[in-house]
Amino acid sequence: MDILKEFDIDIEVDIVSAHRTPEKLFDYSKNAHKRGLKVIIAGAGGAAHLPGMVASLSPLPIIGVPVKSSNSIDGWDSVLSILQMPGGVPVATVALNGAKNAGILAAQIIGSSDQNVLEKIIDYKEGLKAKVYESAKDLQ
Repeated sequence: MDILKEFDIDIEVDIVSAHRTPEKLFDYSKNAHKRGLKVIIAGAGGAAHLPGMVASLSPLPIIGVPVKSSNSIDGWDSVLSILQMPGGVPVATVALNGAKNAGILAAQIIGSSDQNVLEKIIDYKEGLKAKVYESAKDLQ
């Protein structure tokens, strides 16, 4: 969330469970685009059904964040559950506990049609490059 705020992107945060609140999952997923959302980031641990279920119901791009949770097998079950989607139901998958990268990817998707966000992404990446050069300089 912090990275999206850094890019001045309005966000909506909610808790939805594929197993405990399936009705809410269906409503949220089917109607998110009608509320103006452009991308959905869905984090899930264990069996990690949430991102795939959201992707099956929504026309929006979905980014899945596998989470190492208390009921997880070192997080690999979450990674594979999100990564191995059937044809026609894509979910972009970031690294285990990679919420920051999910936010950056969401910003890049939004930036493909929003020049202001695109410019912030460009500046952010230039900042990353500058940090590498600074670190290298400090070694000398």
